[in-house]
Amino acid sequence: MKLSGTMTVNEKGHLSIGGCDTVDLARQFGTPLYVLDEECFRNNCRFYYQSFVQKYGAAVTYAGKALLNLAVCRLVYEEGLGLDVASGGELYTALQAGFPMEKIYFHGNNKSIAELTMALEAGIGRFMVDNFHELELLNDLAGQAGVQAGVILRVAPGVEAHTHEYIKTGQIDSKFGLAIETGQAIDGVKRILKLSSLSFKGVHCHIGSQIFELDSYAHAASVMMDFTRQVYEQTGVAISELDLGGGLGIYYAEGDQPKPVQEYADVIMDVVRKRANEYDLPLPQVIVEPGRSICGPAGTTLYTVGAVKDIPGIRKYVTVDGGMSDNPRPALYRSRYEACLANKPGRPADDLVSVAGKCCESDILIWDIALPEAEPGDILAVSCTGAYNYSMAMNYNRLPKPAMALVNDGRADLIVRRENYVDLLRNDLVPERLERSKPVGLVSG
Repeated sequence: MKLSGTMTVNEKGHLSIGGCDTVDLARQFGTPLYVLDEECFRNNCRFYYQSFVQKYGAAVTYAGKALLNLAVCRLVYEEGLGLDVASGGELYTALQAGFPMEKIYFHGNNKSIAELTMALEAGIGRFMVDNFHELELLNDLAGQAGVQAGVILRVAPGVEAHTHEYIKTGQIDSKFGLAIETGQAIDGVKRILKLSSLSFKGVHCHIGSQIFELDSYAHAASVMMDFTRQVYEQTGVAISELDLGGGLGIYYAEGDQPKPVQEYADVIMDVVRKRANEYDLPLPQVIVEPGRSICGPAGTTLYTVGAVKDIPGIRKYVTVDGGMSDNPRPALYRSRYEACLANKPGRPADDLVSVAGKCCESDILIWDIALPEAEPGDILAVSCTGAYNYSMAMNYNRLPKPAMALVNDGRADLIVRRENYVDLLRNDLVPERLERSKPVGLVSG
């Protein structure tokens, strides 16, 4: 496993993160356990701040969908970034964390009346409007509230990024945004300009996630700048904000070659500046929305090894006490991960195994990985699990969701409590007619 962030091997021969022995973390907090490397998270925020904000005067909003809780909100705020949310639940988390509402960008392709009302009452900075229905609905609600809502229109630029089919979002055939090629995007701009309770601020696109080719971003920026010229020519309005989304890829396993944030920034800004100059348009403020590339490398999941099943001549399975319930990405996207045995990372990795979860499915976290010989009780550490693991976790098989610890400088703080069985029943209800019934199979005295 490639060590990242503050990972080291300590004097006990154990994997250490943030100065904390991961074997001790597993004993203290139990497993499965999400571990968030605070220094790594903050450094990744700072790479974006320096590369975009300080160098170019752009804006950076952290994509909360990748990983969000109260502590993460505080980290993002302290590092000077904005926050994009995609649901009422994410907005409520930001509210409870005291995040400045003027730095909130509200995404989503089907926001409810309740969510829009909540956001209007909170006074968020920008609504990222996705479709004609939302335009009319938001205009009505803002009018009733007596406010003008600042909106950025999401458009589909027709750019197909090289990534998994399920996380491509910039093509014309997408549930997100209004396509430029069909003429719907320019119609959306014109409609916003006619609605009295909406204030048009700019346009937005997002071409996908886990992208390594910077040419895709350059192409998207060029297409979007072409669209800003079209907007100006047909409406006389010079777009002031250009949101180019996120999606920069990270290292998960051998073969992944992520690009530096600074190079990403330079490629985007070079295109935007050249096009603005060529079209004689004011330079818009560029906005980017990193999520995975900030939190992904900062996360590690710790598991306890249970059964080891060797099928001679076929495969050896090493089973852990979690699985797709805390990390559904391998099942959804065939995502690859690296791992090590945290209690013996220095031993020769000469045993080819597959890491299996405990869910009642073909629940495989990692196919064919070389590890030292695993035994029940060993601690398995899976790296780069900070993005879309906790946020996509579920209670399949009624498994409680794991805890999360924030580690830094030898200190470990619990930032998400482990769910228990009582939590699983918290919202269950039994109708009175069933309360009165006699359970099947009950033996009377």
